[in-house]
Amino acid sequence: MKKLKSKAFFIKSAIIHIFLSLLVIIVSWQFFEPAAYNFMHKLFTARTTGSEDIVLIVIDDKSIEQYRWPWQRDLYAEIFEYLDKYSNPKIIAFDAILSSLDKEKPQADQKLFNTIKNIDNLVVGFSPLIQDYPPDINGKEYSQKFDNKFKININDSAYSYNYSKYRSLSRFPAPYFNSIKYTGSVNTTPNSSGYITLGDQIVNVNGKKYPSLGLRMYMLLNNTDTISLYKNKILVDKTNLTIPALYTRDGIQNYTRYYKPLPNSEYSHKKYSAIDVINSARNIKQGKKPVIDPKEFEGKTVFVGANAKASALGLEDALPTPILQKHPGVDIQATNLDNLVNNQFVRQTTILQDLTLLFALSVIVFVLIAKLSFFGSLGILILIALGYIAFSAVCFMHGIAPNVITPLAIQLVTMIFGYSFRFILEGRNKEKIKQAMGKYLSQDIMQNVVKNIDDIKLGGKKAVVTVLFADIRGFTSISEKLTAEEVSMILNEYFTAIEPIISKYNGVINKFIGDAVMAIFGEPIQDINHAKNAVLCANEMLKKVDELRDKWLFEGKPKIEIGIGINTGEAFVGNIGSEKRLEYTVIGDMVNLASRIESYNKVYKTNLLISSSTYSHVSSIADVIKISEVTIRGKSKKMDIYEVLRLT
Repeated sequence: MKKLKSKAFFIKSAIIHIFLSLLVIIVSWQFFEPAAYNFMHKLFTARTTGSEDIVLIVIDDKSIEQYRWPWQRDLYAEIFEYLDKYSNPKIIAFDAILSSLDKEKPQADQKLFNTIKNIDNLVVGFSPLIQDYPPDINGKEYSQKFDNKFKININDSAYSYNYSKYRSLSRFPAPYFNSIKYTGSVNTTPNSSGYITLGDQIVNVNGKKYPSLGLRMYMLLNNTDTISLYKNKILVDKTNLTIPALYTRDGIQNYTRYYKPLPNSEYSHKKYSAIDVINSARNIKQGKKPVIDPKEFEGKTVFVGANAKASALGLEDALPTPILQKHPGVDIQATNLDNLVNNQFVRQTTILQDLTLLFALSVIVFVLIAKLSFFGSLGILILIALGYIAFSAVCFMHGIAPNVITPLAIQLVTMIFGYSFRFILEGRNKEKIKQAMGKYLSQDIMQNVVKNIDDIKLGGKKAVVTVLFADIRGFTSISEKLTAEEVSMILNEYFTAIEPIISKYNGVINKFIGDAVMAIFGEPIQDINHAKNAVLCANEMLKKVDELRDKWLFEGKPKIEIGIGINTGEAFVGNIGSEKRLEYTVIGDMVNLASRIESYNKVYKTNLLISSSTYSHVSSIADVIKISEVTIRGKSKKMDIYEVLRLT
């Protein structure tokens, strides 16, 4: 039954621990892990700046100071003309969404369209939209036209992803649509904490899948238009580039590996002001020295975008990322391509890996707490926590992102739970030990030991106590007629009957001596009426033996009588023995005298004899017969003892 109770207690405790752990995991994943990811990513993953082969041309504050926003489209045309005619970049990205025509300056639009029409390595941005197409637009026709011109081949036979969050596409004006050759999504979706940690590598619009700006550029750079989808990855077929993928409601995403910003800059890739590029193009046409040498862009990948912080027209395109609170959007797009070109990704551990780690950690914590001392296990667990933090840092350095806070939180919860469970279990075991030892020692002595557990030592004190000896008459001859088992059964029943009587009167059984019992009154239980209580106890013991005798005679067992001797006096009370083995007892001449008095019951055929010192305390409640001038062995003088006949 006790084993079943312990097992049930363990199972209940385990269920509570599992429930609390799941709660901690959910809370940690939702609120703490995103912040931990940002911190670790910034500190350990973003250790290098972006590739020197990727550069940015940004419409910045300097550009807006010279030409107020909105810009006429011919200014963009000058940038693209400069790149195409004078610089020969590897590929150009236009991180902007052009969705309307300039009705006031149609010639500016036309110049832009005529310029980009002749550029074969330009990829422009579009955006997937959650809302439907306006009622006056034939959305199905536009989507079909868009798909026919810009689609890529996506082999999804290995893993089909059909969740479609988006309902429409940002619409290009017809002249712009006809001028461009490639497009990619510039969509960025923040996580639950508002940070851009994931890149939307492929978006699904009404069942049609489109690549990100960076992915489309990578495919164009490698002369391929085919990718394959697998459960946890995107494979670019021609190059075998494997992109770790998450299939979410926002699209097919992957963790972006950000780079450290350049010195004194908010960009991780080299940035040029758009106005400097425009002025360079004009200078070249006039035969003057350009502000920026066109060779700066030779063979480079160029991103063109806007980010003017001082503009009051909402031209600032900056979002929070793990490395910057305001990370320019054009640099985020460049970072995505940088990851693809250099095969540098952040790989998040899987849920199965996370749960396996948490389970293993919980087991290790429980085992350490169970097997080692408190301080030993605590020290090792602290080292494990510090070691895990160091391990996480190394993982982030190599582009692997494990959970950081959750394992530490689970370890803490398991430690609290484990130590609590251990202390409860130890408390129960101590209680069991106390109960077990109480069968060998008096419960009162046991409680006294526990109470003074830190001060247990040899020695004691002098105190006035009353000692009671009780002995079975003629037990030696009785035991010769019975088997050892029968003798033990009689003694066990006898001692079981008198033990509660002694406890009832504040007595403490000091020891069993064969068929005899020695009890102390007055210590360790403080009792000013210890002499009276000892006599009252003896009287009730005799009555109980009378009851047992009738029962034993009925059962065919021998007739049994007891004799009791009581003495009151000063004795040494405390611990005797050695440093390794102690015994709580009473020592002194008064103890020997109590034993001698008990032995006279055989001589005078009595049952209860007390000393004169005891009688002086109980004379008001006891009717006695005085037995004068008794010779006590070991005493030079004779003394009086008293037979107690009845108590009044």
